Amino acid sequence: MSTVLLVIGVVIGVAYIYRHIVVKGERCTSQARLHGKTVIVTGSNTGIGKTTAIDLAQRGARVILACRCKKRGEAALEEIRRESGSNQVVFMQLDLGNLKSVRSFTETFLKSEPRLDILINNAGICLQGQTEDGFGLMFGVNHLGHFLLTNLLLGRLKEGRASRIINVSSMAHNFGKVDFDCLNTNKALGLGTSFIRVLQIYCDSKLCNVLFNHELAKRLQGTKVTCYALHPGAISSELGRNTSLFLQIILKPITTFFFKNTIQGCQTTLHCALQAGIEPLSGRYFSNCTVRDLYAKAKDDAAAKKLWEMSERLCALV
Repeated sequence: MSTVLLVIGVVIGVAYIYRHIVVKGERCTSQARLHGKTVIVTGSNTGIGKTTAIDLAQRGARVILACRCKKRGEAALEEIRRESGSNQVVFMQLDLGNLKSVRSFTETFLKSEPRLDILINNAGICLQGQTEDGFGLMFGVNHLGHFLLTNLLLGRLKEGRASRIINVSSMAHNFGKVDFDCLNTNKALGLGTSFIRVLQIYCDSKLCNVLFNHELAKRLQGTKVTCYALHPGAISSELGRNTSLFLQIILKPITTFFFKNTIQGCQTTLHCALQAGIEPLSGRYFSNCTVRDLYAKAKDDAAAKKLWEMSERLCALV
């Protein structure tokens, strides 16, 4: 009996340490105030996007909530204003799965907002399907929509004294690949709707985020704009809300105990957006508020350039 109790005690102790040290993670230490600055956060009606928006609004920023669903976006708007105590929070509808919507959003923003200091490409989905333009849903939303959005806003970002672009990726990119043949043939990163296939395509889309960030940094050299990719951590949020109810029920105890909450999960985003002195690290990848090395495939110059040029064509930018 004493041995059993000892084992149970060790397991509980290890779980406690994991949750309070590994899961909790580092916090953004920047005390930066953002009065007079404007930030766009995509997917900010839920999850780490919403907690990121709350923090930035509390610091005095004018925060643009760029969200697909008008009802959810307006509900988040009221909550973020209430939580932050700021009325400098605005909802603008943006459907990253519709390139026409991306263009409409940027046109509205550029007409109504005189500056842009930080662009946070946060929105992401883990769901198979097709966009309005016929692209694979995860390729279209997680990569292509943000690619077009960023390019259409670069002019305004370059007008600032020191602007930043934050690309929220995931450590899942380590398991990803970019199948250019499949993109050319099917306008998707992969086909199939099984759980394993959906996870693989999600990983592929996250690799696109890191490759985009890598190539973007090169193209921003000589400007006052810098960019950073990041892994926010395993987050207990609504990203998996489109999975089956059975799977959600099974995973709930695991995600609740072993995953970060959204406040913990937004810390690396805030670090990349706010931390002073990281400009020389433009193009790098962060996790747990620390710069990390990447595997060769995630900083492949040829693949990053090829993805960029293909994305330009698909978005009709060339």
